[in-house]
Amino acid sequence: MKITNVRPLVMGTPWRNLTFVVVETDEGLTGLGEVRMINNTEALLGYLAEAVPRYVIGKDPFDRELIVDNMRLHDYSRAGEVAMSGISLIEMACWDIVGKALNQPVYRLMGGAVRSKIKAYANGWYTVERTPEEFAKAARRVVDRGYRAAKLDPFGAGFYELDRQERLKSIALVEAVRHEAGPDFDIFVEMHGRFNPATAIQIARDLEPFHPGWLEEPVPPENLKALKKVADAVHTPIATGERIHTRFECRELFELQCCDIVQVDLSHFGGISEARKLAAWAEAYYMLVAPHNVCGPVATAANVHLAACTPNYKILEHFNDFADAWVQGAVDHYPQVVDGYFSLPDRPGLGLSLNEDFVAAHPRENVHFNLYSEDWHKRQAKQ
Repeated sequence: MKITNVRPLVMGTPWRNLTFVVVETDEGLTGLGEVRMINNTEALLGYLAEAVPRYVIGKDPFDRELIVDNMRLHDYSRAGEVAMSGISLIEMACWDIVGKALNQPVYRLMGGAVRSKIKAYANGWYTVERTPEEFAKAARRVVDRGYRAAKLDPFGAGFYELDRQERLKSIALVEAVRHEAGPDFDIFVEMHGRFNPATAIQIARDLEPFHPGWLEEPVPPENLKALKKVADAVHTPIATGERIHTRFECRELFELQCCDIVQVDLSHFGGISEARKLAAWAEAYYMLVAPHNVCGPVATAANVHLAACTPNYKILEHFNDFADAWVQGAVDHYPQVVDGYFSLPDRPGLGLSLNEDFVAAHPRENVHFNLYSEDWHKRQAKQ
């Protein structure tokens, strides 16, 4: 079997563009990949235009490791977010083709299920005014939808520090969610790398009465010793990793023991196998993995397969019940969350097909997502 063509397709939403690839073979089988490139869609398409003819066309999709290694190594430059995202697209699609060729779900080809269902947490649900009353109502909608966990960034456009009034307002939002959702609901607090260590530690201590399940990216990702300073000073688990793009960048993270949950994004990290390798390495340090997933239907399905076969997998992030839920229409057999869990996939490959007419009906948007603008959390169109 040989890969004969790779077709990128971009579907726009008011705050994210989702890039799909359809990988075609000479035997008629096709595979799908997907990534949400924040603010860099054109760079990704440019990378694919150069890399696919060199490293992908004419290759056997069963030789997935060879394709990935060639794409990562043979350009000589240090692979970053754009290149690793392009690699992820092709790697996912190769797994999809292999699963279809063998008539097996991908997770069964990676060792089989280690759990009977996959716990999910909601994100993208708090697109409301930043008041305790509105956040509580939004949290109630999450609970009523069957979720038992959710994540929020309550900190507005904060950077490095917050004045006292803004800090108290942010803490009040978490308090309102805890009160509405109840004591047995997991609340994960996203910090998006906003704060210096002193501020992150202060906020973490303010949040302790509400028992957050983790604090995510409390400081900017470039300085792991700053992250360790926070981890050593607080009692809440620390999660990080969405802006790490290769497993080699994780060595110091592990050696310093400066986090408890690793959150690499398989769609920016080289694909399903790369994330699985990283999870096995993390397990040697007794760390859990909870991959970042801001994607639409195809990469969400890929994450479900990874979760099914990974022993130290904690929980899967899910946007598509709340932020632009209509994106589910891009595929058949979208993996649904029922009573807070995804079911194990039972269809070959990734288990879905792309509705290209639907994608074409939602063309690429000219949007720029800025986490440091006022009301960014509403995820409304920003031109």
